[in-house]
Amino acid sequence: MILKYDVVVIGGGHAGCEAACASANMGAKTLLVTMDMNKIAQMSCNPAVGGIAKGQIVREIDALGGQMGLVTDRSCLQFRMLNVGKGPAMWSPRAQCDRLHFIWNWRHVLDHTPNLDIWQDQACELLTAPAVCRDSVATQRVAGIRTIWGAEIHARCVIVTAGTFLNGLLHIGRKMLPGGRIAEPAVADFTESITRHGIRSARMKTGTPVRIDKRSVHFEDMTEQPGETRPYAFSYFSANKEVPLPHPTLSCWECYTNESVHEALRAGLADSPLYNGQIQSIGPRYCPSIETKLITFPDRQQHLLFLEPEGFDTNEMYLNGFSSSLPMEVQISALRHIPAFRDVKVYRPGYAIEYDFFDPTQLLHTLESKIIDGLFMAGQVNGTTGYEEAAGQGLVAGVNAALKCVGTDTFVMKRDESYIGVLIDDLVTKGVDEPYRMFTSRAEYRILLRQDDADARLTERAYHLGLATRQRYDWWMEKKQHIEEIEAFCHTFPIKPRDINGALEQMGTTPLQFGVKLEELIARPQLNFSKLRTAIPELDALLNQPENRKEEIAEAAEIRMKYKGYIDRERMVAEKMHRLENIRIKGHFNYNAIQSLSTEARQKLTAIDPETLAQASRIPGVSPSDINVLLVLMGR
Repeated sequence: MILKYDVVVIGGGHAGCEAACASANMGAKTLLVTMDMNKIAQMSCNPAVGGIAKGQIVREIDALGGQMGLVTDRSCLQFRMLNVGKGPAMWSPRAQCDRLHFIWNWRHVLDHTPNLDIWQDQACELLTAPAVCRDSVATQRVAGIRTIWGAEIHARCVIVTAGTFLNGLLHIGRKMLPGGRIAEPAVADFTESITRHGIRSARMKTGTPVRIDKRSVHFEDMTEQPGETRPYAFSYFSANKEVPLPHPTLSCWECYTNESVHEALRAGLADSPLYNGQIQSIGPRYCPSIETKLITFPDRQQHLLFLEPEGFDTNEMYLNGFSSSLPMEVQISALRHIPAFRDVKVYRPGYAIEYDFFDPTQLLHTLESKIIDGLFMAGQVNGTTGYEEAAGQGLVAGVNAALKCVGTDTFVMKRDESYIGVLIDDLVTKGVDEPYRMFTSRAEYRILLRQDDADARLTERAYHLGLATRQRYDWWMEKKQHIEEIEAFCHTFPIKPRDINGALEQMGTTPLQFGVKLEELIARPQLNFSKLRTAIPELDALLNQPENRKEEIAEAAEIRMKYKGYIDRERMVAEKMHRLENIRIKGHFNYNAIQSLSTEARQKLTAIDPETLAQASRIPGVSPSDINVLLVLMGR
């Protein structure tokens, strides 16, 4: 049987779902190929979305017209805004989700997306043909895929989002079984059908913790961690708006390991796949297993653990911080040394998984392969870790695949435009030698990339691209208008000392000597809208409009005014870097022949072949003096 589509997406995880929706919503006839339609967007590890920098990515996906934020809000068990004690550039939303609700909410989205079909099967071979595209250096182009059941699916573009399934190998102690997730088969042969064209692959490792029956937990020996009472949400359509949070929130819980736990774990290290040579690949640095913590931090007497609910209607709970591939009896024995888990019952032990990924420096910023025209890759196959990083890549790959089918422009975001842009630039410019995880520290323009202003940065562009809907665009334009009204009011509204000094003294800030505009008071660290509106009735009336979005709009306006100086300064720095972005160097140099470049720079520049001078400047091993050499040779 032969099927024909514009775009085929392989894998129904977080990257695949966003890729398929984006491609279909852009007008491309799209097919999502997944091994199990009942596990669409499965949260394989922690049933949570967001966190440090990851939450900003989800806000960006939502602002672009993606689905992750909406699905998360409809599945939310608990919402928290992290880092609120720091500046707004560090605020990061995080939601605990009902795992099963998350799957079925995503399935509902896919089932109601025009131009999108689903095919339950497994890809086993990438089909190619000689390249005919004039502007590509690729010698091969995508023709489609073949599945294990013999279906042949022809397509102009193929997006690979296979997660951990490519030659996946599960580890619990010395026991090894092929698999992409626990109780799910691995995908054999597909990696080889790609690498035979010259695309490099390697292996990575990740893991997941034990799952616990909450009926066996002594919660009186734990510390409760409730969620926010304010109705935060990920999607700009959700909080106080059209998609209310579905249920009362559930709490998470905290406890600690102890020395008895550590002794039980150390006794099993000889059978740990990480330390007996069984696992050769590199795991995530910033999400280490419990046995790795013992080796890395031998003097630590305890490690913090979080017990998190998996859903409203299940007893299953997730033990965050206790990822492990030790033998199951070692894991359970160690847990019983924690007072809260002295009678613990588990659903399954933690395990590790090794899988194939492809060197992301072989990709363009569109996430299209430099070697096979029309082949796109997104998610863990690019060496990343995390649902959010995967979903962001999937959306970009889906948009660019759809654009390629009609021969129009590409969609690439700059580093000062989004965390997704930082993520992709890091991948294709620097590559990975361990699973990549996004942090705010990776973004040099993080004051510009706040969680509160993703719609300001991206929604208008997404609408003109054809990705965001008119409803989403109008929603943003209404918000933009109200923000500008608040800013204009604060810029012109006069404040006289006799009218405000009594209130200022009560607020613990210096009284005025002369009259000022309201925006000057907003800039004071001790003051905010919440305090000033009680003393200024005109401000209070303005901040109450519109009723259904007043908190979101007031927060956005306040941040823009309070941090205006920092924002303007960072934008100026970003604009200077744009000058290097405009200097295109791809195809201009034979780097190996430029002896004034360092040896490392010649090697790195030849291997990556950057598009612009700015991209070249971000390659590890390329120094500022190497950039100056290229500037001189370009006549700059």
